[in-house]
Amino acid sequence: MYRFGTLSFCLLLSILLSGCLTRRNALPPNRTGSSVPYRKPARNATIPTDASSAGRNVPAHGKSGLLEGYAEVLGVRPGELENQKLYQYIDQWIGTPHRLGGTDRRGIDCSAFVGMVMHDVYGKSIPRTSQDMAQQVKRKYERQLKEGDLVFFSFGRGSIDHVGIYLQNSKFVHVSTSRGVIISDLRDTWYYKYFRRAGSVRQ
Repeated sequence: MYRFGTLSFCLLLSILLSGCLTRRNALPPNRTGSSVPYRKPARNATIPTDASSAGRNVPAHGKSGLLEGYAEVLGVRPGELENQKLYQYIDQWIGTPHRLGGTDRRGIDCSAFVGMVMHDVYGKSIPRTSQDMAQQVKRKYERQLKEGDLVFFSFGRGSIDHVGIYLQNSKFVHVSTSRGVIISDLRDTWYYKYFRRAGSVRQ
């Protein structure tokens, strides 16, 4: 009984540390989007971020439009954001809670989110798990990363178990187990410690 309890606790802890640990945490076959309708953010909605270099409580939509708020969080000019469709898509999901195996706006996990973005924004199909995704990308050095590239992490198990999408200025969007779809900074100590590789999706 004691050994079973310890094993269960360790398993639960590993799941909490990462949102992409099993094969069921990915976009199901033939799934291309959410069944929950998109709701425009409230006027006072802000862009969730835990990046130490980003401003807090940045409005989701600036006076001049969608890209203004995201540019402020990323620390770049709005004109540097190359793919407006990408940020429109992120905006539909930003703040969505994490749910293990989830694939809609009631809850989603990292590999499902990345799979949907790659399919709906870039028209590319990628493998179902973060581990398999990492094997399929064209690997890049950190300094070579561009908007839409993938960044991979390993939270203590040795193999890749988490994935996000690189944006600009070392920032990436991913699904945090505690805060859902959020923008983080690759260079922040917590993430950089577990950062393992990065690359662009082939095709």
